[in-house]
Amino acid sequence: MKDPIVEEIRNFRDEHAKSFDYDLDAICEDFKSHQSSCGLHLVRLKPKKIPKRIKERI
Repeated sequence: MKDPIVEEIRNFRDEHAKSFDYDLDAICEDFKSHQSSCGLHLVRLKPKKIPKRIKERI
């Protein structure tokens, strides 16, 4: 069963990539410029450490 939301996102991503001839650098630059123009900031959280007792089970 295909999810219509997932299909819509995949179609958008493909069309967006196609508009940049699938050039990853150009796609990333477009996303960065969009991010800076919308006024929102990317937040990077520090990785959480896995407690020792959980590591022992893995």
